[in-house]
Amino acid sequence: MPSARPISSVLPTSSVLPTSSVSAMPAASPALPTRKLGGTDIAVSTLGFGGAPLGDLYARLDEAQAVATVEAAITGGITLLDTSPLYGHGLSEHRIGAALRRARGDVMLSTKVGRVAEPFGPRGEGSGYLGGLPHALRFDYSYDGAMRSLEQSALRLGVDHFDIVLIHDVDVWTHGADAIEDRFSQAMNGAYRALESLRASGAVKAIGVGVNEAQMCERFARAGDFDTMLLAGRYSLLEQPALASFMPLALEKRIGLMLGGVFNSGILATGPVAGAKYNYKPAPPEILARVAAIEAVCIRHGVPLRRAALHFPLGHPAVASLVMGAVSPAEVADQIAELSAPVPAALWGELKAQSLLGADVPVPTEGQ
Repeated sequence: MPSARPISSVLPTSSVLPTSSVSAMPAASPALPTRKLGGTDIAVSTLGFGGAPLGDLYARLDEAQAVATVEAAITGGITLLDTSPLYGHGLSEHRIGAALRRARGDVMLSTKVGRVAEPFGPRGEGSGYLGGLPHALRFDYSYDGAMRSLEQSALRLGVDHFDIVLIHDVDVWTHGADAIEDRFSQAMNGAYRALESLRASGAVKAIGVGVNEAQMCERFARAGDFDTMLLAGRYSLLEQPALASFMPLALEKRIGLMLGGVFNSGILATGPVAGAKYNYKPAPPEILARVAAIEAVCIRHGVPLRRAALHFPLGHPAVASLVMGAVSPAEVADQIAELSAPVPAALWGELKAQSLLGADVPVPTEGQ
């Protein structure tokens, strides 16, 4: 990465941040293709690493294993690392920072704003993380809150600038319908202005939002000048609610998309087994039946369901990278292998013929 103006030169504090920078690492040999992130000059691997599980999301992870997982991603050719203060209340950032001090690779580092840590406040319940750091988090989408959040992230990660910063969780899922208007206004009048100033100074290369709702992505895209958006669960082999309105707008505005949740909380990885999860809950019968039909097509073409689910979203020209969580080096290696393995074009054709994909849904071409 080219050098950028350190965050410490623009944040309204007197703290001195570490001078180490991810960009100082020599480049690793990439094992994955890269794509430009929208209209920016940032190139990211088509498979990104998502740091949510490193915050002890579903289980308390062994520290050495967590760090080794990030190292495996970097040495495997993954050049996009995405994290957030939310993930384990800062633990994910700590672990990624530890890995960055060990592994050598040219990576693009993404984190988020919208929550500020209170180290001496009671953590409380409700974050959904089984483990993590004991620090409390509070929502803060103000200008100063965004700057404070980024300074805290820089200290946890041990870096002096970021490539990508996202405004996190300004959606109905997180705040409820009654509060979303105030949160959106706070984000656009506060955090967005902060990120604009950081981008103008060179401390940040790309700014965006990270949410679970395509409607909020579209609303932000129309309200501001964003480079990228991380959308979870709304564009997958199972369903494509983002296709009708938001994704054409993303192409028009040259917003590069990072997609999370491409397994729809697990069912597109496990298949329609007992207890399969969809949108973080047990999958209802109609979802189980649809996934079973998709899997049957995959089996006829000799393709594992999870491989088809990984390849499919990259067929859309607005998508730059899939941000996938992992908790072990073996899981990272499996993701890389599945995304590197071929999927025959006939599979997509049969899915469309059976109305399991719409006729106008873009699908990967040979070599994608």
